[in-house]
Amino acid sequence: MNVPRWLLQITLITAAVLLPATDSLPAVESSPGDWEQLEPGLHLGTFSAPVPSEQGDSLIHVLRADTSHFELRLLNASAPSQGKRQTAREWAQNNTLVAAINASMYQANLSTSISLMRSRGHVNSARLSKDKTLLAFDPIDSTYPEVQIIDRECQDFDRLKDKYRSLVQSIRMVSCQGKNVWKTQNDKWSIAAIGVDTEGRVLFIHVRSPYGTHELIDMLLKLPLSLDRAMYVEGGTQAQLYINTPAKEYEFLGGYSSASETGNGNQFAWPLPNIIGLVRKNEGAQKTVSPTPRRNP
Repeated sequence: MNVPRWLLQITLITAAVLLPATDSLPAVESSPGDWEQLEPGLHLGTFSAPVPSEQGDSLIHVLRADTSHFELRLLNASAPSQGKRQTAREWAQNNTLVAAINASMYQANLSTSISLMRSRGHVNSARLSKDKTLLAFDPIDSTYPEVQIIDRECQDFDRLKDKYRSLVQSIRMVSCQGKNVWKTQNDKWSIAAIGVDTEGRVLFIHVRSPYGTHELIDMLLKLPLSLDRAMYVEGGTQAQLYINTPAKEYEFLGGYSSASETGNGNQFAWPLPNIIGLVRKNEGAQKTVSPTPRRNP
């Protein structure tokens, strides 16, 4: 981003305060064209935002993955097996991922997450910050959900933290009660987020058109996503979502980084130090191909 990362991080963290939910937006009904099945257990939802943006296409893209077919992986440039930052597309193609999205914001060293980030065999950041939510996956046994977003306000994190091998902490978007927890703000940017729905399916969310985060959360809660919890993972030009299936390939890039830079038309995929990847549980059942990617305008 052109905005200093330390300044953006302070802005984002202070924005995440609890506010009453708003009912100003009507619920959006689902239509047959909203969800496209890419393969069994994997759907791409494309929704027109209830509130049009001043720039871009005003589309909200949501990749929905059933955990009976797919599982999550955390990949870090800081891990000995990796060693370099890559775009979401490169991370996916170099590690046989079906999809990749930003894992969370990172520090000025371009490597370490601003909050707790660990996976099996590697710790990128041991710092447990004040942020309320942690994406938890790779459980130690089947008595725990395969994926969940732990909310420290309503769950016992001290009990749960050792039940999962992979934990990624970031800024809460939706409370345990399903409420919008971000303060309204004037700055707007592209946003990447990760959520889970009421059926436990994973949601990778990407919006290129610039929105304030509070405004976007209101819209997500009104869309037919059955959204249960969500956490913010990146904003601005670095927000990425890449999808690669045998039938189709998509690359969604962030295009806006602040109110002063709207309309910059970014088409550059920034190298990322940390990503959350999606892999098939039975990788031998399908092979990834590389058709021409469809980039959002």
